[in-house]
Amino acid sequence: MRHLLLTAAILGIAGAVPGRCDGSLYEQLGGSAGIHRIVDATLRRYFTDPRLHDDFDNVNQAWLQPRFETFICHVTDGPCRYRGRSMAASHRGLHIDQARFNAVVEDLQDGMDEAGLPFRLQNRLLARLAPMERDIVTR
Repeated sequence: MRHLLLTAAILGIAGAVPGRCDGSLYEQLGGSAGIHRIVDATLRRYFTDPRLHDDFDNVNQAWLQPRFETFICHVTDGPCRYRGRSMAASHRGLHIDQARFNAVVEDLQDGMDEAGLPFRLQNRLLARLAPMERDIVTR
């Protein structure tokens, strides 16, 4: 089921789910507090997922969390402006394969589940992030 959601997001049809869409995606996610819950739940998974141990072993979670929150705020049309490196620059040289990328997406989906985000909104966020796959998966 999770791969179907990812596939829908990649194809760009996930945002076409019927339902009410009032306000920006940022507002629908619950603003800053909602994004914090999503990112917190997701990062806990990234840092404990054995599939991602090598990727996050030397990353400081306290450093990453506010940057990840700002990034999500930015891509969901919130008031934040992400001024960090591009996804291509951030992941250059890491040799991320499709399996590791999929693990990251699965952990994000589980984090969104824990944060209580409805599938409709999960799909809308995934649709915003999906085009970045080509900048992240390099092998």
